[in-house]
Amino acid sequence: MFMLAKIMGLRRTVQDHNKGGAMDITSRRLENLSPLFFASLNERIVAKQASGLDVIRLDVGSPDVPPDPAIVAALLQSAQEPDRHGYSTHKGPPRLMEAWAQLYRREFGVELDTQNEIVPLLGSKEGIFHLLLALIDPGDVVLIPDPGYPTYTHGTTIAGGLPYFMPLLPERDFLPKLTDIPAEIARKAKIMWLNYPNNPTAATTSLEFFTQVMDFANHYDVLVCHDAAYSLVTYDGHQAASILQAPGAKKRAVEFNSLSKSHNMAGWRVGVAVGNAEALRHLLTIKTHADSGHFLPVLDAAVLAMTADQGWLHERNLVYQQRRDIIVSGLRQVGLIASKPKASLYVWCPLPRDWTSVAFAEAVLENANVSLTPGVVFGKMGEGFVRISLTNSAERTQEAMQRLKEWMNA
Repeated sequence: MFMLAKIMGLRRTVQDHNKGGAMDITSRRLENLSPLFFASLNERIVAKQASGLDVIRLDVGSPDVPPDPAIVAALLQSAQEPDRHGYSTHKGPPRLMEAWAQLYRREFGVELDTQNEIVPLLGSKEGIFHLLLALIDPGDVVLIPDPGYPTYTHGTTIAGGLPYFMPLLPERDFLPKLTDIPAEIARKAKIMWLNYPNNPTAATTSLEFFTQVMDFANHYDVLVCHDAAYSLVTYDGHQAASILQAPGAKKRAVEFNSLSKSHNMAGWRVGVAVGNAEALRHLLTIKTHADSGHFLPVLDAAVLAMTADQGWLHERNLVYQQRRDIIVSGLRQVGLIASKPKASLYVWCPLPRDWTSVAFAEAVLENANVSLTPGVVFGKMGEGFVRISLTNSAERTQEAMQRLKEWMNA
């Protein structure tokens, strides 16, 4: 009865507060959460296209070509089976766990316990967000790269955590300087986020750096969460490292991975979290309350994607590499010098000092009908850069660079 009275009292307070006005049903969690940049950008581009303008999109990182035909065929075949349309379990069938373990063994030489060290996800973004809900209490400090994937910050804020931003600077090859983190902050930190190959900077790193990170984590009792979504999108012979290759990493690290970029399956929402068993157990607990597992035919196709011949990925990477070279060359023709990335789906382009990233992206969209992403979308340290995606055809990418050249030389 006491609880009922308390609830009714709160309800009356809200009703009195809103008397005569619009209904206020917004959670306080949303007060510091702005709409995602790409949602408003999409609206602007749709409006321009509706007016007859041809906009070339080099902003989003969504692969523009489908996965290997055998993967699509596996989806169709599985979907025709009558027993594939009910609920799946949260961890999916055992063959899915074995497929993720096989991928990590083949690509990184990392052995995973399929029972305790693998949790399948509905895309890695979902897992990143839910892990923060599972582990962060109000007031906990989370170390976040700046610039960085916005979900690290948004998830921390929703969970009530306190972001501490680690600058990623070009003079440091876009790696955080661990010794710059104040000891009092490091002692309070619960999680550190890393992401290599990096979004948005396209930077890569080495196993040596990951080993240094794990030394830091052991010293300060921090869980390291590494977002490795681009680890199989590499160029010029580069081979990305997994943080789980670092000695003792499973004791203090979780790695997120995904078939979105590696296998051109972004809309399929197939991801994974691997590594520290305790952290994954808490993540799984959150997921049992938040979703009801994935669609089995998608998982059957994902198993084939990870276990069948991977040769098509090399050919796909050569396609991205060609687009990368077109962009870097085109930028240099207009006086913008961007490094040639060894991995990821992006070119991170520094701007002249008299341009902000938003102003430059706005000007390119309005004057050249080419859409880029302002660097500041990814954090304060992203100011002065734009992110250019490799996810349009070579012909359209070449045309985009020509439009940029014509506008800047006008």
